[in-house]
Amino acid sequence: MGDPAGVGPEIILKALAEGEWQKDSIPLILGDKGVMDFYATLLDLEVPIVAVKEEDVVSLEPMDEGAYLLPLTRLSSIQFAPGRSTPYCGEAVVRYIKKAVSLALEGKIAAMVTAPINKASMHAAGYSYPGHTEFLAELTGCDDYAMMLVGGRIKVSLVTIHVPLKEVPRLVTRDKVFRVARLTCRCMRDWFGLDSFKVAVAGLNPHAGEEGAFGDEEERVIAPAVEALQREGYPVSGPFPADTLFHRHAQGEFDAVVAMYHDQGLIPVKLEAFDSGVNLTLGLPIIRTSVDHGTALDIAGRGIASPNSVKAAYALALELANRKSEVKGFQRRRRSEEQQL
Repeated sequence: MGDPAGVGPEIILKALAEGEWQKDSIPLILGDKGVMDFYATLLDLEVPIVAVKEEDVVSLEPMDEGAYLLPLTRLSSIQFAPGRSTPYCGEAVVRYIKKAVSLALEGKIAAMVTAPINKASMHAAGYSYPGHTEFLAELTGCDDYAMMLVGGRIKVSLVTIHVPLKEVPRLVTRDKVFRVARLTCRCMRDWFGLDSFKVAVAGLNPHAGEEGAFGDEEERVIAPAVEALQREGYPVSGPFPADTLFHRHAQGEFDAVVAMYHDQGLIPVKLEAFDSGVNLTLGLPIIRTSVDHGTALDIAGRGIASPNSVKAAYALALELANRKSEVKGFQRRRRSEEQQL
């Protein structure tokens, strides 16, 4: 459900009211029934929300409208209000995330879609994670992960994420570039089902350093990582100047781009799909997508938040879950045939 004080409950209700999620899946909200009912009344949205017990999750039946909800908190009016960051909301967010990861790891849900969280609320509650991605990595025991943003024609993975710009050059290492590009390639092959694809790596400096005139990270760090990937057979090339690379990507020359820092990758995504971008976490043992916007506390509860990003995040999660299911089915059939032989 995301932060109860943010736009998460609102955009979920709006998406459910359109009746798209229920056609091909069984939506289950992890959150607070009272909060969801509060927003439904506030926004005058008639969306059935049916509370269930955890032991019933694996046996839920499809619904024509609305969604199921696993109640994990019961926030009072003192602990929660639209647009107001509180440690109670931060604690609630952590509880929702932990339970979603647990259900996904146990195979009780097919994928996890997250509404936005508020880092200040989490920090006030005593949790110092910089964001969802790092928290999810710890919960799943994953030390090789990356953030990919998907929006329209753009797919971009990030070598560094939420760090000050002045720290980026120090944090862009051969190993980090190598690992993020490798995860991107594996995602294109295993999650998006592409047999043939091309991944481009962006430079860090203007004109990709222009042979050392504007910085040496390209020659010293990025190019060696790309060459190492190529030796292992990954279809990766670069580093390319970022100011022209995303145009080439949008025109179809590349299937994905590896960017060096947050704004280098996010600006093209926001330009291409401002309110419908999706955050996909690579490397996790579970499928996790998210909206690519924040809690927007300034507009929470006003009824003007767009549900487009959460709809896109849900659609991508469903696409990946179906493909994963198809692959598993194929593997089971192949093992059965091999045993028969």
